[in-house]
Amino acid sequence: MQLNLAKELAALKQMTVGQLQQRYAEVFGETVRSRHKQYLIRRIAWRLQANAEGGLSERALRRAEELADVADVRVTPPRGGISVSRVKTATRTDAPSRPSDPRLPPVGTSIIRNYKGRTLTVTVLADGFEYAGERYASLTAVAKVITGSHMNGFRFFQIEGKP
Repeated sequence: MQLNLAKELAALKQMTVGQLQQRYAEVFGETVRSRHKQYLIRRIAWRLQANAEGGLSERALRRAEELADVADVRVTPPRGGISVSRVKTATRTDAPSRPSDPRLPPVGTSIIRNYKGRTLTVTVLADGFEYAGERYASLTAVAKVITGSHMNGFRFFQIEGKP
């Protein structure tokens, strides 16, 4: 069986993308939209090896389901969940009453956002934003700290296009 598997894997490297898509459909029983040759080769090879060697045990599959958290899989934040509430206005007299970007609420306003079961509160300051006791220059910087990856701050806090 190992010899046939080695020949099959070698044959995959010689196939065109169209042939790999057909082979993928045969192996997985579903079509694939990807035209990335290396991805197709790796996915087909994985399935062939899993079929030949038995794949994951039932215990491993159950454990993977336990560990998988659908909240961590999201790429974009869920719709809704934002509310803007008025808090104590900044006391600085030399600070402008409104930030330069018209999409932002007035200085001293809190932006409240529910994300992955947590309530996040960001305060709009005259010279940036405050989140968890730290100051940030932009909403994007705050969103990056929260999510761990780059994301547009206005989109994350769902205040795009609001005048």
